[in-house]
Amino acid sequence: MQGFILNLNRVKDEDLIVTILSRNNLDTLYRFYGARHGVINLGFKIDYEKDSSSKSTIGRLKDVIHIGFKWINDYKLLKNWQDFAALFYKHLKDTDTLDPFYFELLDSASQNWNKQNSKRVAIESYVKLLEHEGRLHNEFECFLCASSIIEDDISLLRAFLPTHKICSHTFSIKKSALNELFQNKSTLFLNNNEVDRLWYILLEGL
Repeated sequence: MQGFILNLNRVKDEDLIVTILSRNNLDTLYRFYGARHGVINLGFKIDYEKDSSSKSTIGRLKDVIHIGFKWINDYKLLKNWQDFAALFYKHLKDTDTLDPFYFELLDSASQNWNKQNSKRVAIESYVKLLEHEGRLHNEFECFLCASSIIEDDISLLRAFLPTHKICSHTFSIKKSALNELFQNKSTLFLNNNEVDRLWYILLEGL
């Protein structure tokens, strides 16, 4: 099966506990260290098998094949990707069941990661996630004072919650640009400063 590595924990003698997002599961598996094993890292997409035949409470990760990205050697793109992938572990680690949405979202993002600014890909993907989970607040009602935002500028908090600029005292974004983002999942009308602002909000957590 295939999956994305969302978390790595080193244990004794360079062994690893690896958390992998597959199409329908979040697998936490033990990987024994060995010279014959290929290098794996946070965010990597792999093909793998899981062995649950041992008496251990955790299955064993085996037969790992790294499915490389075309942009894997671009340090900046890889760093942004690893930061993005790590957010999914924190968001999903306590989930019992998963639908394929999360795997497909990451898979789609990985294919587009080098086709435009990677932060834009992440932001557009995140809005899709918020909508899927019923957490996208596109009615533009201030999260802090609960009144409608009629101004042309809107500030956003964690989880892209809209607020009046005077309520949150944070960087604001044009309402028309946010409409395009929330309705069409497009960062087309966001300038690079606005994209950077939303990226830092995104890094606070999904």
